[in-house]
Amino acid sequence: MVADEAAPQSWVELDLITIPEPLYTALSDYRNAYRGEPQAPSREQAPYVEESGSGAASDAADGAGKTKRSNNFLKGAVWSPDGSCLLSNCDNNVLHVYDLPSDCMESEPQPLDGFSSALDIKEGESVYDYCWYPQMSASEPATCCFATTSRALPIHIWDAVSGSLKGSYRAYDHLDEITTAYSLAFTPDGDKLFCGYNKMLRVFDVSRPGRQCKSVPTHQKKTKEGQSGILSCISHNPDRQGMMAVGSYHRTVGVYMASTLELMFVLHGHQGGVTQVRWSADGNYLYSGGRKDRHILCWDVRYTQSTVYTIERNTPTTNQKVTFDIEPCGRHLCTGGEDGYVSVHDLADGQCVSRFRAAPDCVNGFSFHPSLNLSATASGNRKFLLPGEDGSGGGDLE
Repeated sequence: MVADEAAPQSWVELDLITIPEPLYTALSDYRNAYRGEPQAPSREQAPYVEESGSGAASDAADGAGKTKRSNNFLKGAVWSPDGSCLLSNCDNNVLHVYDLPSDCMESEPQPLDGFSSALDIKEGESVYDYCWYPQMSASEPATCCFATTSRALPIHIWDAVSGSLKGSYRAYDHLDEITTAYSLAFTPDGDKLFCGYNKMLRVFDVSRPGRQCKSVPTHQKKTKEGQSGILSCISHNPDRQGMMAVGSYHRTVGVYMASTLELMFVLHGHQGGVTQVRWSADGNYLYSGGRKDRHILCWDVRYTQSTVYTIERNTPTTNQKVTFDIEPCGRHLCTGGEDGYVSVHDLADGQCVSRFRAAPDCVNGFSFHPSLNLSATASGNRKFLLPGEDGSGGGDLE
């Protein structure tokens, strides 16, 4: 990856290397056809979004005519399964879809900062989690969708072409009131949607929106057994043997059989609430990271008595969810930090092999492109001004 050491204060950055010509135009062409618009302009013709302030995202990307809001920033970024577009979420509860830039077709592409989103979707409340439909393909518009969960709202499935709502999934508590999911994960085949709640796992049939679901408690109140706390993240094992990992804000990681939701074992060792779990490419190792936790833990699920090794990162004080990613070939893991640097770690031993500055603010999201030599970073955090400060500098507190 190539990165500029003195990169400007950006909220979306793509680190590019020479890549073969991708079929990136399919999704944008479908979107323009849906809107009745001409083909999208090149970057020289398209509006350019430039950021001002420390990690604050300009609402110019929210669409023309919308009210500008200060102190906005990104919360992570994830490539679509086919790599045709990028999905991110902002603190103002707007989800942005970015098409793969046409500059990627150039023989010597340059790093991009602040390009405009192709689609903006406004949620009503704070977005807790979002994920792409795993069978998504730009050549099949019906599969171009993603799921989101927000505070006090049902789970939504959004169309990535038109931005319309395709369906919703609702869970109810004992008072028959809607209860909020804190995490989402489709099964690899896309047939089921697993959702994490407070001490509860629920499974929805993707083909049947509504309130019908399978509910399984993860903690037994009388015996104190199982996994307690808010289930904050879910990841399915890629080897398709049926295992899935579930992280909890109670600083534990549970490994379940996805078919029965039977708890196999619980892993302990984090200093903060677990915010992300990720399987290795071969499915034998599990990586987990937590909030206000300096270490990503590596577990061998065949021997769970202790961790294999730990990966250090600079996240000791931020309350943000700082995500990491494993490159498609499974050799390296990349993670951001509070200092604006991205560190690259060799998964053979967890040692840091490279480090580069990606932003002047906290890098809270990193995502490898599934097939190209391309990565995306998201940066920023909320700023609070001291009384009497005008925001011109020096008075910002995280």
